[in-house]
Amino acid sequence: MSDQASNPTNAYTVPSVSIATARTGASSKANLLGMRAMQERAYAKRGEQYLLIKSPPASGKSRALMFIALDKLNNQGLQQAIVVVPERSIGGSFADEPLSQSGFYWDWKVAPQWNLCNAPGVDEVRVAQSKVAAVRQFLASSDKVLVCTHATFRFAVDELGIQAFDNRLIAIDEFHHVSSNPDNKLGNQLGAFIARDKVHLVAMTGSYFRGDSEAVLGPADEAKFETVTYTYYEQLNGYQWLKSLDIGYFFYTGAYVDAVTKVLDPALKTIVHIPNVNARESLKDKQREVDEIMHGLGEWKGVDVATGFHLVQTPQGRVLKVADLVDDSDAAKRSRVLSSLKDPAQKDNRDHVDVIIALGMAKEGFDWIWCEHALTIGYRSSLTEIVQIIGRATRDAKGKERSRFTNLIAEPTAEQSAVTEAVNDMLKAISASLLMEQVLAPRYEFTPKDAGPQPGFVYNGGEGYQEGRTNVGVNEATGQYHVEINGLAKPETQEATRICKEDLNEVVTSFLQDKTVLERGLFDKENTLPEELTQLKMGKIVRERYPELSDADQEAIRQHAIAAMNITQQAKLALAQVDADSGGVAQGNTSLLDGVRKFVNVRDLDIDLIDRINPFDAAYAVLAKAMDEKSLRQVQASIAAKKVSISREDAVDLANRARAFKKERGRLPDINSADAWEKRMAEGVAAFARYKAQELAAQKSEASNG
Repeated sequence: MSDQASNPTNAYTVPSVSIATARTGASSKANLLGMRAMQERAYAKRGEQYLLIKSPPASGKSRALMFIALDKLNNQGLQQAIVVVPERSIGGSFADEPLSQSGFYWDWKVAPQWNLCNAPGVDEVRVAQSKVAAVRQFLASSDKVLVCTHATFRFAVDELGIQAFDNRLIAIDEFHHVSSNPDNKLGNQLGAFIARDKVHLVAMTGSYFRGDSEAVLGPADEAKFETVTYTYYEQLNGYQWLKSLDIGYFFYTGAYVDAVTKVLDPALKTIVHIPNVNARESLKDKQREVDEIMHGLGEWKGVDVATGFHLVQTPQGRVLKVADLVDDSDAAKRSRVLSSLKDPAQKDNRDHVDVIIALGMAKEGFDWIWCEHALTIGYRSSLTEIVQIIGRATRDAKGKERSRFTNLIAEPTAEQSAVTEAVNDMLKAISASLLMEQVLAPRYEFTPKDAGPQPGFVYNGGEGYQEGRTNVGVNEATGQYHVEINGLAKPETQEATRICKEDLNEVVTSFLQDKTVLERGLFDKENTLPEELTQLKMGKIVRERYPELSDADQEAIRQHAIAAMNITQQAKLALAQVDADSGGVAQGNTSLLDGVRKFVNVRDLDIDLIDRINPFDAAYAVLAKAMDEKSLRQVQASIAAKKVSISREDAVDLANRARAFKKERGRLPDINSADAWEKRMAEGVAAFARYKAQELAAQKSEASNG
């Protein structure tokens, strides 16, 4: 966030997280075949039949696919490659590339008639018939590559059948659009392709989770995919210019257009996403909102005839070029603005445009490398959408050292009749912020204490690995931390090991999308024990997500997920303390890794300690500073008023935890214990006994009535 010195009107912005990086340049360096680090990692797995590439925006997924597809066509005997993208505008990412000029064996070529994203007509059933006919012609031809949208592909599979695509590569970009839900057509079709087992699949995504909590693939299908993961941390750490990314939320009261100038710094290249017209924050007049944002920037001086950009003069005399992507009243005018933004001749011109104001556009696949600030008004229900918006600001560009994402959120106030709705919106925004912190954090390699040093890690700040203590190792090249935790459960099977290495963010996402977890963890701390969140709630989420795994594997995944989340959050608290002690000077100059080291190094880490930490302590500390105290108290009171009894499911879980307690201590938990968690386990045992008695009585009653 801008600090007060650089943006004096913005006195209340509290950074949610700031990640500082080493700027090694590694993610943009190419090898002898012209591949950057992520592409090289993906290409090494090119022989896999089912490949899932998880990699952030701007890391080069499109080109990675070109390398893999060309090898499959030339060396692995596949007939053709079909690239499937979510919308027509992204089809341009797969245009011809002379890869051989950078050292690769072949060039990427798509004949004009087979890039169906350029064909006229929208993707709906009536127009799609001509595109389906084109897919049929392509399959019968000797040409090698076709590019089409998800919609065109769905229609084509419906009409031509699964078997028509045998012995071909199907590559799906922005894979998070797929879902295992039976109503998701593309998800169903993929399931059928996997069952037939006659195609190769490459799936690519920058955010392998969905805003609606649906799984992208079913567990059985997901297990067939080999995963290539390239993290946000590696991507940012390997940049040449960008060295820090700040993520935060800013609360406002009244109309958002009155608050927007507090966070919209005209000195920064900014994309402003205004709320949907149906959103609570909207003024229900999108053009008025755009006009007021421009008015907040300065005095309107007309429109540039060549580009269609508005010219706005700031009070300091600078003329800003503002692109309005909201106004759709004049198709020709809108087309001119879009063409100006996409003008390849201006790609490297930082001064081409200053501010872009958008509603539904300029998100997924939109490439403006100079963007320094993504300012989003109102919460977004889809976490995926937020990740995509943040991705607009994380491109590396000459001279761009810092970028930021700000979510402007309406603060719940006593005067509002829709307090519940406001709280829901706020919880979703905080959930997104917390998830991004997890996505941006380095990857953790957790092992039990005394597991021994892992190759590639430097331990304890260069002192080396030490027996008898919980060690912390850093691998600067991969951005990984090896953290030893006393009493940590190890996964027993290959699949559970894979989940602990590759899928912890997905588990944490499910946890953060649980409204009860957020409400209790943030606003009802007096009546909520940390273990109810870390053990019961996370335990339930893991069981539901991986029902086929054993109890031991489920517990190992639970422990790894809570450790990843709590260590990140405690690191953030440690950094906030450093920041407070230094009067705000440290913010943005110290990395999340330093906070991890500070937290881990001051104690002997064990899993019981981690389970006793509320995962929302750090987020609450931010909220307490960012929100009006009266509003905060009101929200707490409204949530604490919802009395929570022990459900049957929680009673079963508590009884199981009590059984483990008895095995360890030789006695059952005591309901009068001074230890709150022991007392809660005992209450769970009593509740479980009541549920069993009620069920038994109901069965007897049924039997006697029968």
